[in-house]
Amino acid sequence: MVTMSGLVIAMLLAMLDNMIVAPALPTIVGDLHGLNHLAWVTTGYVLASTVATPIWGKLGDLLGRRVTFLTSIAIFLVGSALCGMSQNMGELIAFRAVQGLGAGGLMVGVMSVLADIVPPRERGKYQGVMMAVMPVAMIGGPLVGGFITDNLNWRWAFYVNLPLGLVALGVCWFVLAKLPRGAGKARIDWLGAALLSVWITAFVLITTWGGSQYDWSSPQILGLLALTVGAFVAFIMVERRSAEPIMPLSVFRNRNFALAGALSLIVGFAMFGGITLLPQFQQYVQGASATNSGLLLMPMMIAAMTVSLIGGQLITRTGHYRALPIVGTVLMTAGLGLFATMDTGTSRFMTSVFMVVLGAGMGCLMQTTMLIAQNSSPINAIGAATGAATFLRNMGGSLGVSLLSTIYTNHLLDSLADSGGSAATSTGSAAGMTPAMLRALPEPVQHAFAVAVSNGIGAAFVWGAAAAAAGIVVALFIKHVPLRGFADAPKPAPVVALQDA
Repeated sequence: MVTMSGLVIAMLLAMLDNMIVAPALPTIVGDLHGLNHLAWVTTGYVLASTVATPIWGKLGDLLGRRVTFLTSIAIFLVGSALCGMSQNMGELIAFRAVQGLGAGGLMVGVMSVLADIVPPRERGKYQGVMMAVMPVAMIGGPLVGGFITDNLNWRWAFYVNLPLGLVALGVCWFVLAKLPRGAGKARIDWLGAALLSVWITAFVLITTWGGSQYDWSSPQILGLLALTVGAFVAFIMVERRSAEPIMPLSVFRNRNFALAGALSLIVGFAMFGGITLLPQFQQYVQGASATNSGLLLMPMMIAAMTVSLIGGQLITRTGHYRALPIVGTVLMTAGLGLFATMDTGTSRFMTSVFMVVLGAGMGCLMQTTMLIAQNSSPINAIGAATGAATFLRNMGGSLGVSLLSTIYTNHLLDSLADSGGSAATSTGSAAGMTPAMLRALPEPVQHAFAVAVSNGIGAAFVWGAAAAAAGIVVALFIKHVPLRGFADAPKPAPVVALQDA
């Protein structure tokens, strides 16, 4: 439990950061005069975290979990301190990327350390505890960020990470001392890491800029597409020949791992893309404040936490897990489909009911997909497998946020343009519209803008539900493989001896 306390704090750091920073962003960009670069404050962090995740997983296998985990915490803290000292948007975006590099190691490090110290049979209930960190971050983050922005300087939105991080660093320094030291001298696949960074960055830029900043047929988008395909093909060729690949392709030869990875990608796309847009509806259509919109997410987070804890206990007691991904994808599809039906007349109570359905689906999937991926990989490749699975989930989230946000924005602007009259005058200022500004406008404009937001949200959630429905098909093909730690599962003697020691 002492070890778990350090891991929980580290997980809280990774999840809490964006939640705290979000309410402070308007003040930050105003102070640093960087409204045009607002999106990159988040995109830089997410990209760096996504690219770094499999790298940290591989480094953990080669160098040992303790040294890599502590290093990732240290990098995250350095990035947080530098963000707080930023003097312009260029510095802030660069330092947010440094933060993201550390955050990628926090997430994969927690899951890999957990895999080292807890056998799969018992891991479900501990992963359920880790899932309980999410509602704390999702609900507490906006409240803390809003308080800091209103009562302190925005720089404390980054400095607040330092005391928590130092506690996690101190605890993990002592309690992880007995973990294995790794496979020996590291042979890092730097070429593979570079190619991975190039193709994933180019791919996210396509989904971010395509159809909005540039036409899909523009030279910029076509050039990025060519770069993505070329770098991806080169990445596959390098990984097949590398002695120590940054993302071993061999783990994808296992059917269950490949299916769990595909499910992680789909879940990330549907879930993170959808959750990002919910506050837009709550604030613009239902009139909630920024702080209250965080509180209004409680039904979804409580449902996710409860189902995750119950699911973890069921897996621990029975060893069976195949039904959870199927039920989870069905519930997620239903939840996102219900959100697609929302309009200006949808009450907060009905929105809460929809959130419970989506949250229950999240609770079935978040820990189960990771458990399947880890149980489907060799003991000595758990770090790489965890990194690959987390990478796919983060990549899905990045694509979901960018694509669904683009769909939402385009439908919103089209709806405003079609509304005519006074509402049409707000089209040009839609990108800079805030809930407070909207409430100061005439009633017809408020109604037209709320309708436009509802149309955009509905279109985005239709695509999110379609992605989740594809996840149902994937989940049906997952086979039950006994978890290590049960009598009918293989028990590698060296690992058991090490864990008993």
